[in-house]
Amino acid sequence: MEPVLMAELIAVGALSGTLGALFGIGGGIIFVPVLTIIYGLSASEAVAVSLVGIIASSTGAAAFYVEKGAANVRLGLLLETTTTIGAMAGALVAVYIENWILLAAFAAVEIYSAASMLLVPERAPAPTSEDDPLSFSYRDDKSGEVKRYRVGRLAPGTALCAAAGAMSSMTGVGGGTVKIPLMNLMMGVPMRAASNTSNYMIGITAFSGAIIYLASGSLLMEHAAAIAIGAFAGSIAGVHASRRIDSSSVRRYFSVLLLFVAAVVLLEAGGYL
Repeated sequence: MEPVLMAELIAVGALSGTLGALFGIGGGIIFVPVLTIIYGLSASEAVAVSLVGIIASSTGAAAFYVEKGAANVRLGLLLETTTTIGAMAGALVAVYIENWILLAAFAAVEIYSAASMLLVPERAPAPTSEDDPLSFSYRDDKSGEVKRYRVGRLAPGTALCAAAGAMSSMTGVGGGTVKIPLMNLMMGVPMRAASNTSNYMIGITAFSGAIIYLASGSLLMEHAAAIAIGAFAGSIAGVHASRRIDSSSVRRYFSVLLLFVAAVVLLEAGGYL
């Protein structure tokens, strides 16, 4: 690989890794369009490289968030179980549905989530006690406060994560953009904890997919290595940046990001990307 191309891919990985660590989305929404449109990779090659970048980004960010107790590991593992099942089902169903219909439906979900997060104030955490098995806490690095919250609507939230996994596998867009609003709006998980938990979850999902691409020979190793180096470094930068942003700002910026994702998906549905 030429040094210039490697430097460019590392830069792309760094940008995506920073955004992934800040918002818990993994960066796939940036990786795939850039790799296909600018660098001419096929869709399957771009997705394979993107998955490796997501693993690297998740590893860098999740290691910090889990150590600090900012990621809800118990909730993440539970939701990841149904997400994985949904992703497998979505992959089977996707072949029978027109791609533009899937993309339009995904964009509609993103727009609705963005509007809800912009217009509806974040709910105050429900009163909790340490004896409650659904009660969790984390330390907000911005304010220095220890914030306790209770996970609510666990059954419907877990079921809808299966739908998020299905939507993700059918469209090729990361499920974090669905799971974070789901955790925040429905389950009462504070925005900071939701994005940090998503950072932990997406690496598990991406790893299972990357193994399949590696076994099939679709993974471009040099491209993946460059993207992974940049994504890991970017995730470290994103972690440090997140400590300087308050939760309300994270929620607002994430809403804008959802609208961007929806616009990209609609352009793809219309055949412009």
